[in-house]
Amino acid sequence: MRPFLLLLFLGLTALPVAARADDFPVTLEHIYGSTTFTAKPRRVVSLSFIGHDFLLSLDVVPHALRKWYGPYPYGVWPWGQAALGEAQPIVMQGEIDIEAIAAMEPDLIVGQWSGMTAQEYALLSQIAPTLPPAPGAGDYGMGWQEMLLRLGQATGTAQKAEEIISGFDRRMAALRAAHPEWQGATAVMVWAGTSGAYTARDIRGKFLIDLGFDMPQVVQREGLLNQSYVTVPDEDLLQLDADALIWLDAGASIDRLNRLPLRPFLRANRQGREIYSDMMLSAALSHSSPLSLDYALTTLVPLLEQALDGDPTTEVSSSRGAGILPPPAGGSDDS
Repeated sequence: MRPFLLLLFLGLTALPVAARADDFPVTLEHIYGSTTFTAKPRRVVSLSFIGHDFLLSLDVVPHALRKWYGPYPYGVWPWGQAALGEAQPIVMQGEIDIEAIAAMEPDLIVGQWSGMTAQEYALLSQIAPTLPPAPGAGDYGMGWQEMLLRLGQATGTAQKAEEIISGFDRRMAALRAAHPEWQGATAVMVWAGTSGAYTARDIRGKFLIDLGFDMPQVVQREGLLNQSYVTVPDEDLLQLDADALIWLDAGASIDRLNRLPLRPFLRANRQGREIYSDMMLSAALSHSSPLSLDYALTTLVPLLEQALDGDPTTEVSSSRGAGILPPPAGGSDDS
C-alpha cells in the first residue's frame, strides 16, 4: 500500500465510532480537551470557514455562520443554496467576536476549521458546548469525513453523516475502478497566485489521494507532516511537476501563469496535463464539503480524463478556455 494511502487508511480507521442519531450525552475529544454534548442543539453558531456547508448537509441550518469568501448571500455558495432555503443566518466575518457570539445565546459552537485559539476556546466554552478540531489535527488538518462524523455526533445526526460518507466512498471507489491510469500517477493542486502547493495534510490534497493519486515529492518531503501548504519559488517551479497539475484560481492569476518563465519546461505543460480550475471549481475543492464535492467531481473528472488520456495533443478544455495554453497550431485564440 502506498505511504499516503496507508496514512489515509490509518486516519479513517482511527475515527470515533459515530453514535446513533439520538444518542446523548456524547463526549468528543479535541485539541483543547473534551466536550460533552447533552442534547440536540437548536441554535448553532458555526465559526468554521466551511462549517456551514457541513451543517447544511446534515439538515442543520446554522443560527449564525462565519463567511469565508465569495459573492453569495450569507457566504453560502450555489451548491448549498437549496439546503439553506429561505433561512437568513447571521453572518460573521473576520476575527472571532466573543461578545457577539455570547449575545446570540447559542447551544452549540462549531469551530473545527476555524483557527480557534486556546484562549478563545476557554471563553467560548463558557457560553455553550464548543467543538474545536480533533486531537493531532491542527487548525486545518482534518479530513472532511472526520469533521462530518464529529459534527453528526454533536448535532444528533450521526446516522445521516455516516450515510453521506458511505455514498461518497462508493462513488470514489467507482471512479478509481474506472480510471486505473490514475492509480499511482502523481497529481497536485497549486494556488496560481503564489505557486503554493497543497499537501496531503490539506483537504485538497486528501481529495486527490481519495481518487488514487500520489503526490509529488515537493509536498511529501520530510518536515511537512504538519503543513497543509508549501510555497514554491518561481525559480524552483519544476518541483511542481506532476502527471496532473491543477492550478486553482479565482480568475486573477491567468497573466501570472502565462508569465512564469519556467512553466513551459514543466512536463505537465509540455504534455498537456495542466488543468485550470476557475473560481467555482477552486471554491468547491477548497470547501471540500459534502455539498461542494458533488460539483467538484462532476466538473473535475472530465478535465482529469482529458489531461491523463495519454495523448499530449488532447487539450484540457478549462485551460484552453482560460487562455493559459499557446495558440493552436495554424491559428490563434482570436479566431
